[in-house]
Amino acid sequence: MTDTWLPSLITQTPQEGYELAITLSRRGVKYTQPDMDTLKKLRPDYANSADGLTAASHVIAVNFQTVAAVNNYWRG
Repeated sequence: MTDTWLPSLITQTPQEGYELAITLSRRGVKYTQPDMDTLKKLRPDYANSADGLTAASHVIAVNFQTVAAVNNYWRG
């Protein structure tokens, strides 16, 4: 992927930051597995797995932690 889609990690609110964290997580999966047919084939495996869903939530949480720190935890 060569498009510029992330000009900044700065967001106006924590909710926008959380949504950005989800986007970062989803983009990470697409970068790791760029073949859409494979992604669609594998999705039921992790979508119905408690461990898979927990792992996905963890990745989102780590990304949210990064975005929150960049935004000085929206305190300013």
